[in-house]
Amino acid sequence: MPPRWPRKPDRKDPAFRKLDDRMTFATHVAAFTAINSGLWFFHNFKYATWEWLPWFTAIHLVVLLSHLIYISAIADYSSETPPKST
Repeated sequence: MPPRWPRKPDRKDPAFRKLDDRMTFATHVAAFTAINSGLWFFHNFKYATWEWLPWFTAIHLVVLLSHLIYISAIADYSSETPPKST
């Protein structure tokens, strides 16, 4: 069941940005897994000589790890403007 957001989605909301970035990362992991497992399956199945495949996988893995580092350590999810007191 997909996550539900209790209010109108807004990229200015820090909690929504954090959830959206994590969901985007999950999509990135799924794409990495699907693409690379498919390529390696056909590489082994057809006994292909794809010299570029290990490089492709390594570069894609570096991009994936960079994405993880960004959302876990670099991204600032603090409020852009302080809430107004009433």
